[in-house]
Amino acid sequence: MAFNSSIEWTESTWNPVTGCSKISAGCANCYAERMARRLKAMGMRNYSRGFEVALHEQLTNLPLKWRKPKMIFVNSMSDLFHEKIPDDFIARVFDIMNRASWHRFQVLTKRSRRLSQMSPILPWADNIWMGVTVEDQKCAFRIDHLRETPAKIKFLSMEPLLGPISDLDLTGVHWVIVGGESGPRARPLNSEWVMDIKGKCQESNIPFFFKQWGGTNKKKRGRLLEGRLWDQMPEAF
Repeated sequence: MAFNSSIEWTESTWNPVTGCSKISAGCANCYAERMARRLKAMGMRNYSRGFEVALHEQLTNLPLKWRKPKMIFVNSMSDLFHEKIPDDFIARVFDIMNRASWHRFQVLTKRSRRLSQMSPILPWADNIWMGVTVEDQKCAFRIDHLRETPAKIKFLSMEPLLGPISDLDLTGVHWVIVGGESGPRARPLNSEWVMDIKGKCQESNIPFFFKQWGGTNKKKRGRLLEGRLWDQMPEAF
């Protein structure tokens, strides 16, 4: 199935794959894992295996059936470049994104090495936005892999932001999303880390999107930064 999304920087989600595994610090309190367990308990067929990686062939053509243009987050419940997803399935997802040219697709991965390896053989239409998650300094190398792709819009999701990013190089980046972790075990977000990234975006004229402060009660802490919302998007949107 696909859902209208509550994620502030997209409109809908499309999950031809569900399930994932932890590879870095940002995965420790994975919201998708918590949701998958909840959906399994509710008897949802696509989550009968919980958070194990599962391909859903019957969902690959869904975007072709949506005639109204949407901003679509691909695999909000997985990672398209997970090692258990076959190359040909990834290529099929890219083919659908090419064919559904009236939509804009946002693909986000932590597995940037595989992205870099597969990038030359994938069909990169202009409506495919590619992003990597950079939650701390140890993950900054993912930005270099992202730069190697021919995606027209390249973006960073710095959520959950877990520490400062020194010497952040935004060359070739078109959009930056920053947010704090939410949920029962949320780790704190330092405002200085956020302001440093925002400043670098402004210096480079890169759209900056502040998603949330997070915490155990994210609604209470809200989304205001310096007394305002920061919902900037790439001009291509």
